[in-house]
Amino acid sequence: MPPGAAMQGSLTIGRVWGIPIGLHYSWFLVFGLITWSLAGGYFPEKYPGWGLATYLLVGAATSLLFFSSVLVHELGHSWVALRNAIPIRSITLFIFGGIAQIGREPPSAGVEFRIAIAGPLTSLGLAGLFGGTWLVTRDIAFLAAPMIWLARINLTLGLFNLIPGFPLDGGRVFRALVWRLTGSFYRASQAASLAGQMLAFGFIGLGVLIALRGNVGEGVWLAFIGWFLQNAAAASHAQASLGELLRGVTVAQAMTRDCPRVAGDLLLDRLVQEEVLAKGRRCFLVADDGHLRGLLTLHEVKAVPRERWGQVRVDEVMTRPDRLAAVGPQEDLVAALAKMDDANVAQLPVLAGDQLVGMLTREHVLHYVRVRAELGV
Repeated sequence: MPPGAAMQGSLTIGRVWGIPIGLHYSWFLVFGLITWSLAGGYFPEKYPGWGLATYLLVGAATSLLFFSSVLVHELGHSWVALRNAIPIRSITLFIFGGIAQIGREPPSAGVEFRIAIAGPLTSLGLAGLFGGTWLVTRDIAFLAAPMIWLARINLTLGLFNLIPGFPLDGGRVFRALVWRLTGSFYRASQAASLAGQMLAFGFIGLGVLIALRGNVGEGVWLAFIGWFLQNAAAASHAQASLGELLRGVTVAQAMTRDCPRVAGDLLLDRLVQEEVLAKGRRCFLVADDGHLRGLLTLHEVKAVPRERWGQVRVDEVMTRPDRLAAVGPQEDLVAALAKMDDANVAQLPVLAGDQLVGMLTREHVLHYVRVRAELGV
């Protein structure tokens, strides 16, 4: 699966190249289902005579190797992205395989193509590797059994992902080609999203047909895949539309200059009572004569035990400027949103030199988008 959105409810199990690797809760379900399918059906049919414990052990090992293959597929995308200075926030394994959360869209059609094609090429390479291992070990059943299955599943994974419908890798390859031909990322995203939604509805229709013919389990699974692809393709179209809407817009046009500023020696309990509860504010600038000293959000406030709010001052828990991401008033708004995502924050101070001139928040960006939409701009 190509780079996409982050997934909630995942357990981080390690890091590769600084990228957090996570398991979504749905992974445990599909891991169990694949293991049981292999141990209870595929291996007994192909290799009769093993004991139940052997079937379960080989099935679990094969399932782990399969998900390792999916991880390597995502690392293929990530390696190319990192080589092109595009950050990868995380990789998550879940019920449909894996997903890498890319930090921002590629800067060119060529980079998009290379990132997208890396995943399927990696899977096809793994298919060859497992196939070659099977040739060497085919007389050793315990090794040959998982190798041939893994060769076939990686071949299937690589070819399936080349289908030209977003969000599959083939859809991103298709978007890169349209982008190169038209010179428009927005038009390319529209075309790839439309192809993806058509593919998704095809999966849903095929799933319903298979279910009506009696194979309910397979039909429901295909329809479920189609539903997932349709949602992802629609979300991609919405994201591209937002980018087109904000093209050429600067931070200064969407920021607010009316930023709540508080004194550094203000106690947290007074801040909560007078600003948070009374006025509904969630973010505060700490500044002296226009010079930014720090930023305080509810995240920092909640990190302090409530019984200590009466003793802790704002400047003791605020985020200081050297640890604070910031933007300039003339920066591109889409780039500023990407910087917000990279820093995993909902607001950024706007600085002109070392002077604080405003605050950019997701709330203000959404308000700006709504106003433009209402005016038809």
